[in-house]
Amino acid sequence: MASLFVIKGRDQGKRFELDGPVSGLGRDAKNSIQLHDSEVSRRHAQVLRTADGFSLVDLNSSNGTYVNSQAISQHVLQSGDRVQLGRTLLIFTGNEERSSIDLAEEVAIIDRSKPPEGSRIVTSIGQEEGSRIYTDADFANNPWLARTRSNLQIMYQTALAVSHTLDIDQLLHRIMEFIFEWVETDRGCIMLVDRESDQLLPKVFRHRRRSADGEKLRISETILDYVLQKREGVLTSDAQEDERWDTGASILKMGVREAICVPMQGRYDIVGIIYIDTFTPPGQMIQNRQMNKFTEEHLKLMIAIAHQAALAVEDTSFYSAMVEAERLAAVGQTIATLSHHVKNILQGIRGGSYLIEEGLKHDKNELIRKGWNIVDKNQEKISNLVMDMLTFSKERQPERVAASLSEVVADVVELMASRAADVGVQIAWQADEDLPMLTFDPDGLHRAILNVVTNAIDACEKSDPGRIEIRTTYDQETSMASVAIRDNGSGIPEEDMGKIFSVFESRKGNRGTGLGLPVSRKILQEHGGDIRVETQPQQGSTFYLEFPAVAAPPPTTSMDP
Repeated sequence: MASLFVIKGRDQGKRFELDGPVSGLGRDAKNSIQLHDSEVSRRHAQVLRTADGFSLVDLNSSNGTYVNSQAISQHVLQSGDRVQLGRTLLIFTGNEERSSIDLAEEVAIIDRSKPPEGSRIVTSIGQEEGSRIYTDADFANNPWLARTRSNLQIMYQTALAVSHTLDIDQLLHRIMEFIFEWVETDRGCIMLVDRESDQLLPKVFRHRRRSADGEKLRISETILDYVLQKREGVLTSDAQEDERWDTGASILKMGVREAICVPMQGRYDIVGIIYIDTFTPPGQMIQNRQMNKFTEEHLKLMIAIAHQAALAVEDTSFYSAMVEAERLAAVGQTIATLSHHVKNILQGIRGGSYLIEEGLKHDKNELIRKGWNIVDKNQEKISNLVMDMLTFSKERQPERVAASLSEVVADVVELMASRAADVGVQIAWQADEDLPMLTFDPDGLHRAILNVVTNAIDACEKSDPGRIEIRTTYDQETSMASVAIRDNGSGIPEEDMGKIFSVFESRKGNRGTGLGLPVSRKILQEHGGDIRVETQPQQGSTFYLEFPAVAAPPPTTSMDP
């Protein structure tokens, strides 16, 4: 579906789907796309669905509507267009029809067991060696080629740094290290544009030889404004004599011989600037007249590096915004799902409380018992729900102690016996007398086994008769313990197998929370194990809860002398 995705502004990360014939954009809540931007009009623009696609129409807004940096009154949107309203920047994605070509018919991967049709690997090359385009001998008599290789190496290292990190601060520090390694600069600074204030904020500063008096890096707004407005990198030499600048504004303080300032131009906007300079204290300016260290070649290199850095900053920002949007969507789904279950439980408690109240009024003990049974069952439901939520929501280390796996399983069977009997399900369990004492978290395993047995009972409700078999095993050679829980229910459809451990995925309708199996698997994985499932349609399923557990040493006894 066609959509507008906010990549800059207070609503960054939100995606608005264009599912109606008309979609209004503006500050007013009546708009289908409400933007929380003070520079956007109440009714700023609208998107019209046409036979050919979508058109954006400006509604005589105060600050205008822009597409790809051009003011428009009406514009036919193309996928990838950048829509600017106030300080909000959106990307339009069209619902382009996918190619009807079946790629599986066009591309075939030959199976390993079949002959390779005569082809063979002639040679291979690694990433590091692949970056060496020329041999060392090529540079001996060609300074230009040597400089070109040096610049290519810088860009290659920058591209690698960009592709290997999603941490903005770490990336910017690494890029500054590259600049100091390859450019003869004394000081450097990277500043990013703050989304809220549109001001440049320093993120990285480096000084090759800090002066004794702690001289600060001073950059005039004259240069910054020029770079940001013109979107051009600048090279200044003896900056205080450069006629392009307003000398009254003093570009840089005395002592700066050369400076390079370049914009970090991304795909959609400038995200910051990179500034480097050479610095000589004022008293040494006359005695120390060196050749210029910066050339136009350095300027071009810095522009390329800044562009790479800007793309990385944009990608990371968009990724973070999408993750945040997905997190908020997941939170909303969680709240909605849990609220539904809690509401059902509260309705049950309210119904039981009503029966208790009526029984007390008319002194009917049978009515009181019936009401209390309802309240008690729903109290158990909400207790299990809360425990599952706590178990799934936080990482925890199992509290391994010496315990009997047979006793844990026996306790689960005893706890679920009455519930199984109510729905006509028989639980067959026989303790393994040879099972040694093991070290594991008995409380955690108890909850994991309880959830799986509960699911097995629900799966057997329509079987006649329903039957659940539980057995435990322990392999001393591999130190692997296993609890197998088999039911003769309807089995799990093949299309559902990939979703049974997903949160809030349940085939029980209103009765299931979709937390049981994910919680059980999480507990097993915290023990270093996992849950394995075997299922056959109309014959049932077997869940294997497997985890490593060493046999506990026998208890020591002290003897009185």
